[in-house]
Amino acid sequence: MSSEASSEASSEASSESILASGERVAPAPLVPRRHFLSSSSGSLASVALSWLMAREGSGQLPAGASSGLHFPAKAKRVVQIFCSGGVSHLETFDPKAELERLDGKSLEGKGENLGFFGQPGMLMKSVYPFARHGESGSWVSSLLPHLASCADDLCFIHSMVAKSNNHTPATFQMNSGFTLNGFPCMGAWLSYGLGTINEDLPAFVVLPDPRGQPAGGSINWTSGFLPANHQGVAFRTDGGDPIADLRTPANLAPADRVADLRLLGDMNSDFARLHPGDTDFAARLRSYELAARMQVSIPEATSFDDEPAAVRELYGIDDPTNKGFSRNCLMARRLLERGVRFVQLFNGGSFGSPRINWDGHENMKENHDTQAATMDRPVAALIKDLKDRGMLDDTLVVWSTEFGRSPVTQGIGATGRDHHPKAFTCFLAGAGVKGGHHHGATDDVGYGVVEDEVTIPDFHATILHLLGIDHEKLTYYHNGVNRRLTDVHGHVVRGILS
Repeated sequence: MSSEASSEASSEASSESILASGERVAPAPLVPRRHFLSSSSGSLASVALSWLMAREGSGQLPAGASSGLHFPAKAKRVVQIFCSGGVSHLETFDPKAELERLDGKSLEGKGENLGFFGQPGMLMKSVYPFARHGESGSWVSSLLPHLASCADDLCFIHSMVAKSNNHTPATFQMNSGFTLNGFPCMGAWLSYGLGTINEDLPAFVVLPDPRGQPAGGSINWTSGFLPANHQGVAFRTDGGDPIADLRTPANLAPADRVADLRLLGDMNSDFARLHPGDTDFAARLRSYELAARMQVSIPEATSFDDEPAAVRELYGIDDPTNKGFSRNCLMARRLLERGVRFVQLFNGGSFGSPRINWDGHENMKENHDTQAATMDRPVAALIKDLKDRGMLDDTLVVWSTEFGRSPVTQGIGATGRDHHPKAFTCFLAGAGVKGGHHHGATDDVGYGVVEDEVTIPDFHATILHLLGIDHEKLTYYHNGVNRRLTDVHGHVVRGILS
């Protein structure tokens, strides 16, 4: 039996207690901590409790968090846009003239077929034309006209590589550094290392795509072996209140609510007297105080009533083609400006027919047309909005996907592309990175990296560096190992730093 289980068992089996008055009282059984957390999972109370324990258990003081743990930070907050399914670098940011020339021919001299399905195919040119944009002359395809208008603010990394060609482990790796589940995600590490900025809001908020969760689901925002309080708080984005139990039920009269709280307060006071020194119980009591504050802070943060019409138009709030993703992007900006440390946006769900992500196996143009309509305008709006408010200077925007797409078709005569982990593009924008910059390069058909390879540990090390964290020093002792987000790998990509 674990020490925690033993402690719980002994508490539940304890004999009667004696109050100061001499009265003998048989204590009510303690609710095991794991049961308390699981029974309130997803509710306002559980969110409040997680926040409170994060504050008390992390050992970090929020007041100094913006200055960085190990050296001065360029960024004090992060928004990550993760595009589920595998965005094709060849259809977005990495044009290949040689693919135009070799269209329809076989791939020679590059290496094996790395696709998930492994079907033989022929080289296929991009299904979109490319053009240069901005003063930097950055290449962006016609698929993404809104992001193209931000080209001078984007720092492209064209030489990304991943370990897996399978969605779920590849998604895990981009979010946690490991292809296996159970490891803390990046947002959890930042919550653990830096704490919160605003004591009325969570440090780490997740906004899933309204159409569904990504491959691997909530494991992508898990705290893993870090204390559970650092797990991402996933808002409901498919309608209704963003957090369950946010409002008092309409059928509960105010007087009855007051009576309930008075009775609960009396019971809690008696319990506290019977169990002095029970810090977990004290934390639960104080979590309700935070919950009361969050009943004000969260509705205000997630309401768009005070947003000007021009801002709503910028994001495309009323445009049905973005499938509700524009609302998530605007909500992300509102959360960031109110002090949420890390906001994680997912564009695309996991699987489905028709597909609800960037997984263009069957038809690249049809798939990417649909997905780009959900992502392009809202993400460009978020970048522009942050910039207009002066927030881009200390906010890091991270745009990523789990892998790229193969330069050959998935099957002879087909129009889709299979997964390809050996080359893809991600970009950063904002705090501490060079705008309009291009790092690394792939070969003439986009099969492999030929210049300045960037692994996912390198990518993560660089993000931590921009937040004032040495990735080799942010550790947590677990199973005899000082664990890191970057494992035993990773180097800061200094060529992209401004």
